[in-house]
Amino acid sequence: MNRMLLDKHNQKKEACRGWKQGQVAWEGHRETAQEARNQVRKAKALTELNLSRDIKGNKKSFYRYISDKRGLLWKEMGDLVTQDMEKAEVLNDVFVLLFTGKCFRHTTPVKQHKGGHWEDEKVRSETT
Repeated sequence: MNRMLLDKHNQKKEACRGWKQGQVAWEGHRETAQEARNQVRKAKALTELNLSRDIKGNKKSFYRYISDKRGLLWKEMGDLVTQDMEKAEVLNDVFVLLFTGKCFRHTTPVKQHKGGHWEDEKVRSETT
């Protein structure tokens, strides 16, 4: 975060505090918050673009950024995903949404893993 973004964030916090105390109008608070949010989004997009563009020359910073973004997976309903098959389904749904513009449950079957061996007869192909 550079100095300009930090200043915008501080202005946003001050506007929020002023609005809660009745010193700032709601419209002023909203405009300040939207402006700060938009600048943060643009800076984040620019950072991600630069990281992806320079991946061949600077793999370490790219993978550090990616590892910082790892986190817990949640289903649409707000349930925490803990099982490997559920994680695969959630990631597949996100992938399908991003690259096709449509959200299907599965476009390709996901094989069940049982007892250390992949079994072809346990194929799950649910579509909603």
